[in-house]
Parts: sequence; C-alpha cells; structure tokens
Amino acid sequence: MVQDTAQHPETGQTPVAQLTTAQARAELAWLAEQIAAANTAYHRDDAPEISDADYDALKRRNAAIEAYFPSLKRTDSPSDVVGAEVAEGFGKVRHAVRMLSLGNAFADEDVSEFDARIRKYLGLDADTALRYTAEPKIDGLSLSLRYESGVLMQAATRGDGETGENVTANARTIADIPRKITDGPAVLEVRGEVYMSHDDFAALNARQAESGGKKFANPRNAAAGSLRQLDAEITKSRPLRFFAYAWGELSAPLADTQSDAIAKLASFGFVTNPLTRRCDSPDTLLQHYKTIEAQRATLGYDIDGVVYKVDDLALQKRLGFRSTTPRWAIAHKFPAELAWTRLEAIDIQVGRTGALSPVARLQPVTVGGVVVSNATLHNEDYIAGRDGNGAPIREGRDIRVGDWVQVYRAGDVIPKISDVDLARRPEDAVPYVMPKTCPECGSDAIREEGDAVRRCTGGIICPAQAVEKLKHFVSRAAFDIEGLGAKQVEQFYADGWITTPADIFTLRARYGTGVQQLKNREGWGEKSASNLFDAIDEKRKISLARVIFSLGIRHVGENSAALLANHYTSWDAFEQAMTTAEIGAGAAWEDLIGIDGVGAVMATSLVTTMQQEAERASIDRLIAELSVQDAEARATDSPVAGKTVVFTGTLERMTRAEAKARAESLGAKVSGSVSAKTDILIAGPGAGSKAQKAADLGVETMDEDAWLALIGDA
Repeated sequence: MVQDTAQHPETGQTPVAQLTTAQARAELAWLAEQIAAANTAYHRDDAPEISDADYDALKRRNAAIEAYFPSLKRTDSPSDVVGAEVAEGFGKVRHAVRMLSLGNAFADEDVSEFDARIRKYLGLDADTALRYTAEPKIDGLSLSLRYESGVLMQAATRGDGETGENVTANARTIADIPRKITDGPAVLEVRGEVYMSHDDFAALNARQAESGGKKFANPRNAAAGSLRQLDAEITKSRPLRFFAYAWGELSAPLADTQSDAIAKLASFGFVTNPLTRRCDSPDTLLQHYKTIEAQRATLGYDIDGVVYKVDDLALQKRLGFRSTTPRWAIAHKFPAELAWTRLEAIDIQVGRTGALSPVARLQPVTVGGVVVSNATLHNEDYIAGRDGNGAPIREGRDIRVGDWVQVYRAGDVIPKISDVDLARRPEDAVPYVMPKTCPECGSDAIREEGDAVRRCTGGIICPAQAVEKLKHFVSRAAFDIEGLGAKQVEQFYADGWITTPADIFTLRARYGTGVQQLKNREGWGEKSASNLFDAIDEKRKISLARVIFSLGIRHVGENSAALLANHYTSWDAFEQAMTTAEIGAGAAWEDLIGIDGVGAVMATSLVTTMQQEAERASIDRLIAELSVQDAEARATDSPVAGKTVVFTGTLERMTRAEAKARAESLGAKVSGSVSAKTDILIAGPGAGSKAQKAADLGVETMDEDAWLALIGDA
C-alpha cells in the first residue's frame, strides 16, 4: 500500500538556496501535482499511495521553496490546501467554521520554537505563565457533528476544509456519538476523530478474508472506508468509535479554556481522550509526549503524535489562523518508521534450506502506515546483541521475551528491532537460548563454523523444509504453475497429496479419477481441477535454467541458475558434472568453480545436494516427469564460439558486465579463473596473478583492443 515518494527528477536533492528561479518554479509545479494526488488518495479515496513521512517531506520541501522564493508561490499552492475535494456519491456540506489541518513539529526544538513564536506574537516574555493542553493525535478520519437544540442534525467529513461529505446516516450508527445531548448550547458543532481499535480491526480483516472481501492495510483506512460507505448498513456493521476533541460553530461558549471545554464535551456524553493533560511549559509538553509514546502500543488504537494547544481560549482567539492552520496549535509527530511495543514471544521458523529463523511476535503497533505484529530477529547473535563478528550492537543489549523494543521499517522492508528499553525489562526476563533441535522434525540443528545461522539437518524428512521447497518450486521464477500457489501447496501437502515436486506431475493420474478426486474438494470443481491439471502438464516442457533454480539448492539463485544452464547447456551435462565432481579437486570441480559468478561455497552446495542419496532420488523422479529444454544454442560462427575466456585487469572501453554479455552472445564461455581449459585471457591494466598463470600455462593473452578486433567490435 505504502510506497516511496520519488524526488523531483532534477532538483529534489538540490539545497533550496542553490536553486535557480526556473528550477524553483518547475519544482513547485511538480510538488503541487504530487501533493494534490497524495491528498486525493488519502482524504477522498482512503487509499494512501505514499507514507506519512514522504508526504510530510514533500510539504516541507514546498514550504521551504516558497519561503525562499515568495514571488513564485502558486495560486494552487499546497500550503493553502486542506484535504481533498468531496467524492461523488455524497451530498456536500459547507462548514460554518472551516475545518483546518495542523502544523507539524518533528523534533523537540520545534516545540520550543512553537512556544517562542506564540510568546512573540502575543508580546509575552519568557517568565509569563502560558499553559497548553497535550493530547494524543488520533490516526483516523476527522468528523464534524452539528447539534441543534440538542439533536444530532448533520455529520460531515472534513473534505477540503470548506466543504465536506454528508455522512449523517452513517454517523448515527456509531455508538460513541450521542443522538441527543442535554444542557448544551442551541447550536453545537462537535469535532473529533472516527477510528477503529486494533482488536476490532483484526476481527474485521478476519471477516473480510473469510468472505473473500478486501483486507485493509491499517485501522485508519478501515475506519475511513467504513464511515464513507454509501450504504449506512455497511457502516453499522463496522466497529467504529469516536473521540471528541474540538468544536466548530457555537451559539454560546463552552468554557474559558481548552481543558475545561473538553471536560464540558465529556459531560454531554462524548468520549474524550483520558490522556489529555494541561501542561505549563515546553518541557512538560515533551515529558507528556514521551509518556504517551511509551504507552502507544498498549492504547489499543492508533496515534501518530501528540497535539499541543494553547489552553486559554481568549489567547487562541487573539492568535487566530494562518491560511490552513491555527497559530495556537501544533502536532508533534512520532517518527514515521519507529514505534515501541512489547515482545510477547520468539518463534522459530524453518526455511527451505533448513535455516532456523527467529521471529519476534509483537503486540501489534502501526509503523509507517502498516500494522506490525511480527519482526525478524535474524539469528541468535542478533538476539544476543552481537554482530556476525562478535562485536556488540545495541550497546550489547540482548533481546528477551517481555522486553519493550523499538521496531522500525525503512521503506517497505521487513520490520526489525533496533533497540531495547532495559528500564522496562521484567524482572523475570531471561536470556533467549536458540534451540539445538529443529522444532518441526526434532533433528539436530547445528551451526557450522563461519555461519551465522543454525540449520536443521533433517533435509527432506523435515516437513517445514519440504513445504518451503515445494513453495519455491512453484514460485514465479521456477515452474510458475497457474492455479498452484503457496496456499494450494500447503493444503495438498497437509493432506498427503504431494510431498515432493515429482508428486505434482502425477496429481492427474492419482486424483483426476477414482473415489477421491480433486474436483470434489471444497473450493474446487470439475473445471478448476481440469484447468490445474492442464497447467501442470504445460510445465512439463521447461527450460534448464528454471529447473536448476526450482530445486531450491542453497546459494543458487535465479541468476546463478542461468549461469549454470548457459555453461552446461543440457540437463545431462549438468547432472553428469555434479555427480562426478569432487569437492576441492578434479577437472569437473575446476570447471564448475571456473564459471564466472560461481564460487567455492555455491559449488560445494551444488555438488553436496546432487550427491545426497535422498535428495538425488527426489530430483531423478522429477526429471523423469519432464522434458528439460537445452539452454539456447550459442553462436557457432564467431571466432570465439566454444572457447573459454577470462577477463582480468581494468577494461577501458566497456564494463566487465558488457564484456561478459558480449562474449557469451558470441558463443564463448566466460570463466572467473584461469585453468588449462582457458583459451583466451583478456588482460587490461592492473592484471595480476591471472596473467602470470596464463603465461605459465601457455594460454593466449591479448589486450582489450586485440579482443575487440578479434570479435569485430574494434
């Protein structure tokens, strides 16, 4: 859902002071377009396309350029825009009092500057008392509720700040919103945030998944999408909640201060946030910010910062508003990609190569727009607070179950744990001990010297490895069988229908006819079963590279599989080489490690796998079901066709990758090392031991110009 925002193609990295007028004008136009699209996606469509951090960065960049080039400010400047236009399908409501957004603070010093600006505007010295309120910034959808003579008459979203969407019927289905109030002013507009709790969000997504409906990325999207339904019955079925924290039009004042006015709203029956506090200084504001941040994961709902407001309403009135924000309030945002939460358990997952991977099970918390409940713990060294070389990380602090940990997401990567709060560590927390046996099959889990990962030795008898290998086998870069994905593989394995890749190709024979047929399974029918069998059969004819990759051999990725296929060209040649190779010695081994891009570690993994009896039997059964296609024939009419070439030193007229690709296109084999099988060494400046070895072996050696002349590229 969340993706990175692109920088402006020409000026995004240029300091504002170094921009030319033309560059500044062009970037302001680009920023206006980007921010408008983001506003529409977030406020109107409830489908954000960029993260909050990226959005804030765009807004800050726009503001900085406008401040340096004030004459270039656009008539459609994002600085003057709030929200987005109303979507089609809803009636429009014009707000009697505009619904504005808030300015943002991102650092502690921003809060001090906020206080200083207010004092300067009001003419107050540093010793004059000035009180504020601090309250959690709820991550939901803003809503304005209009009561007349105590009766809820109208509910509207913020929209563009001037005009919102009429969602009155939907708002009346929310239990936290009173239909009637007593003892209130004749006209009262209550403003607040519609949100969804973590538990309700998880339950809603579970129901959506069960019914085949759309799952929501986070509670904010779920709340916004639920409130903005054209059918109020759908909204009624969704567990929405509401916090009141402000007001719009009033026929009579509620109180003299912000804090007393919030208390008045609570007396009318509105739910107000219990973490709202009155503070006497920027320091106490920051203290409460840290208090709220520490409780963030246990609140049960999403917040993305703390809002500070001048408490005295008379001072608020004097301070007034800028074009889109009040001068008397600011939102102190939490770091977008960081959050603290509790580590509830450490589970072990076993991968297709037998690696035991520890996974942190977390109390759910929203980080960077995504609800995070799991995080990678990498390996036992990482948990212990060490890196791969034994050096301390996180100041040597280990990670224990029950700890409060800081979770981070950089972009869209898997969440990780960056810090541990030792002050909040439970007294009974004990150091984590990595299991010495596989939790799936009970086999020994060993850690080889130089390896950061502990691995199960069970091989194909380990169900976790078997399932993961099957998932890998049907992945997109491997066999990519339409209709047979990870979910189907898991189910077929659990039912005993497939245990090895070869079993996939005998499914039709075993479950296409007879008493137990695929078409009779829940979720399947005659057509879908027939389609799957046909899709499987279509993959019997498959390229050598895909077959090698599909085997899931450790260290052999998609690119490596292609290198091996191009080198050996046929399954028979590949199989023969892997069967006869002796690790560390012999012609077959030298030929294997001589392939450019294949090292001793990968070669050892290949030979070991292909020579293990059980693994080899499984592979042989698979190959018997297939027609493995030879690698694409190499050119045979070039002067280097069939020759083994090695590049060394610095190439000056092309990159090493270009030279390698060109040689292979002409039918040559490119090796990374010189041996008796090497035909040509192309030596550029800086050639070292390879040149000497070639000379010792009598290998033809030429420079780059001679090579290019030989292949006709001079």
